[in-house]
Amino acid sequence: MNQLKETIQEYMNKNVKPIFDQLLAQLLLARPEDIVSWSINWLQQLQLTNTKVKTSEEQHYQSDEEEDEEDEVQPIQKESKKTNRTGVSAEVYGQFNKKEDFKPRVIEKNKDQIDRIRRKILNSFLFQALDEQNLQTVIDAMEEKKFQPGDYVIRQGDDGNELYVIDEGELECTKKFPNQSQEKFLKKYLPGESFGELALLYNVPRAATIKAIQSVVAFALDRATFNNIVKDAAIRKREQMEQILNKIEILQSMDTYERLQFCDVLREVKYNRGDKVIKQGEQGDTIYLIAEGELEAYKDGQLEKVYAYKSGDYFGELALLKNTPRQASIIAITDCTLYYCDFKSFTRMMGPLEQILRRNVQRYEHYLH
Repeated sequence: MNQLKETIQEYMNKNVKPIFDQLLAQLLLARPEDIVSWSINWLQQLQLTNTKVKTSEEQHYQSDEEEDEEDEVQPIQKESKKTNRTGVSAEVYGQFNKKEDFKPRVIEKNKDQIDRIRRKILNSFLFQALDEQNLQTVIDAMEEKKFQPGDYVIRQGDDGNELYVIDEGELECTKKFPNQSQEKFLKKYLPGESFGELALLYNVPRAATIKAIQSVVAFALDRATFNNIVKDAAIRKREQMEQILNKIEILQSMDTYERLQFCDVLREVKYNRGDKVIKQGEQGDTIYLIAEGELEAYKDGQLEKVYAYKSGDYFGELALLKNTPRQASIIAITDCTLYYCDFKSFTRMMGPLEQILRRNVQRYEHYLH
């Protein structure tokens, strides 16, 4: 039975969930009236795209097998294969996301602006996968923009050509849902956070309205630079993080849009076997999600472990719920990859899950008295 369950789970994660998550994300962004017909059409387009790719690659493979092309022809073949893959990406994510001849823009900035942009964008996972050269290209292309309280930065339903990284001030995000007369408040955006990338990733209208509630300074990145420098790495990173978040039990109630937003506040950190991640008695303001590896919690001076953690678990929430110092030390017993965020970001994004956290405290609370 366990083997069957594991086989089904593996099949779901590998084959079903990637397509389902893509479809769900597109549905949330497009919000069609006829969901069934729209979904059928989307799946047919995806099938057509995949068929084209398979046919094209088979043709190239046969050509390579049957003919011994001259050296000067080979670069053309490679470029042809690359073009086909780009066409697939454009077909799935929108015609405006086609990669064309790209000359990055350079907007003059002083050293203070450059330093502020670098600090802010390195806090967003969208930019964490960039090497130094590409990071500098993004910094050069960013434009400082200022908004006054009440200014609309983006409006739901509009086309989007920029993403924004907040340097100063606060904004509110609202969304008008079908069959509702009033907009619903979703969240506040604070310095260091970014927004607006969904319209660029998927070539869809703005999914929500974002308005300044204080004087705001933000850095805007244009679509062309995003598509050519950031997009591919961001999609890969986001898909990787989504797969990890799907393993975390307490996050199962999140929809795809919420999961995408939660990715933005998470940071990755790696620990080696034997490293102490949390030290008993210290003040803690961080909660950790385990992507890979195993850890154990111990009370200082005691040999018995408090709890054993594995991939898909989380820890660090006791200090959040009880407003006390760390109750135990947590040590990596294998090499580990963790995602973490501060409590303020966690409760802002995941506030409704606090009751689940409180309920689950009993899993090791009796060890901590």
